[in-house]
Amino acid sequence: APKPAKSLPVPRYVSLRADEVNMRTGPGVRYHVKWVFVRKRLPVLITAEFESWRKIRDSQGAEGWVHRAMLSTERSVIVKAKTLTLRRRADEKSPAVAQLSPGMVARIEQCGQQWCRVSVRAYSGWLRRNRLWGLGPNETIK
Repeated sequence: APKPAKSLPVPRYVSLRADEVNMRTGPGVRYHVKWVFVRKRLPVLITAEFESWRKIRDSQGAEGWVHRAMLSTERSVIVKAKTLTLRRRADEKSPAVAQLSPGMVARIEQCGQQWCRVSVRAYSGWLRRNRLWGLGPNETIK
């Protein structure tokens, strides 16, 4: 079995580094391009590694291989099923900062057990993490 580079854990979440990323059917340029992602910072889950290639899965379940140069360790999340209210503080009664639609991508600033502080364009605030995709089940981010 291929050994992971620098023994980083697999699976692990990362994000797309570029505005255009080719996802291939296998770990190499000789494999067909199956899908082209056109969203920088989209969160993806690395599920396997082979040399400089990473097998990834997106929030919709699409899987394929991308070159590691196309991935960033900067963390992000995607809003799952319904519109979420970005709050000023980690509290449901806190004032609303913005509404985030399903499919919107937000950069993670920190995450605790219940809430994540995120930023989207000019806005930043807190979201309940159970409605976000891009985090391990008990993962916290400081």
